[in-house]
Amino acid sequence: MGNANSKIMIGFLAGAAAGVLAGVLFAPDKGTETRKKISKKSGDVADSLKHKFNDFVDGLKETYATAKESVDDAIDKGSLKMNTLKGEAKNALQS
Repeated sequence: MGNANSKIMIGFLAGAAAGVLAGVLFAPDKGTETRKKISKKSGDVADSLKHKFNDFVDGLKETYATAKESVDDAIDKGSLKMNTLKGEAKNALQS
């Protein structure tokens, strides 16, 4: 995920949390019921944010692992090619 995507995701989640809070606050309930709803909804939002953040971190780990694998593969291919060229150069000099 790019930096722009993470900003969009954070903005979306913050907007959703604000919408939930506004909906609870403007609901025609007693104060104790409203506080209970706020507590429950904030816990739900926190769980959702935690889940999204973990998904984001897992995505970053996967991207890193894939990139590292590609770099390692390129290094192995480069080393093999260099050793082949060294062998060819050595053979050419000995001929």
